Amino acid sequence: MYNRFFKRFIDLVLSSIGIVIAAIPMLIVAVLIKADSPGPVFFRQKRVGINKTHFMIMKFRSMPVTAPKDTPTHELKDASSLLSPFQEAIRKYSIDELPQLFNIFAGQMSFVGPRPALWNQYDLLEERDKYGANGVKPGLTGWAQINGRDELPIAVKAAYDGEYVKNLSFAFDVKCFFRTFFAVAKAEGVTEGGTGSMESAGASSDNGSSQNGK
Repeated sequence: MYNRFFKRFIDLVLSSIGIVIAAIPMLIVAVLIKADSPGPVFFRQKRVGINKTHFMIMKFRSMPVTAPKDTPTHELKDASSLLSPFQEAIRKYSIDELPQLFNIFAGQMSFVGPRPALWNQYDLLEERDKYGANGVKPGLTGWAQINGRDELPIAVKAAYDGEYVKNLSFAFDVKCFFRTFFAVAKAEGVTEGGTGSMESAGASSDNGSSQNGK
């Protein structure tokens, strides 16, 4: 009942409020992006939604327009060297994710759920299939993101996504939502290029796209 009806109602209400509250801050970020480097303000990319359907995710552009598209950040050598100080800051504190409020409002995403994989991240999607994690809406934040973010190997990240699906409830969503603020404030688990500390143990990491990183 919660996942089918109440969760969507909460997403719709909170995303509406969030868009209104964040309108002026997003406008300021948009102006700073244009002043910082040439190119569009927004970055749109094909991602995997519920039941492996595709949708176009919205983000603030946080890399130069010359950066490779649809390439996981960990596959780029010294990805941080591509970033201006401003781009590095908005990625570090997830400010570039704010336009996803519109994806939530449109029903393509939820506030809490597994982060939407790139369309070509077949290894992550395969791992998520083991846990039924492809059968729920992707989220702005999720259980994996507050337990390691970029540092998590794919198998571990998928397992956390599966744990989220298993425990999906209003209380668990609230827990994930508020713990996200602490993780973002401390920029926990953010790795630009290469891999994180957990990755050094041996598995490969999913860091999103070269324009995304999350």
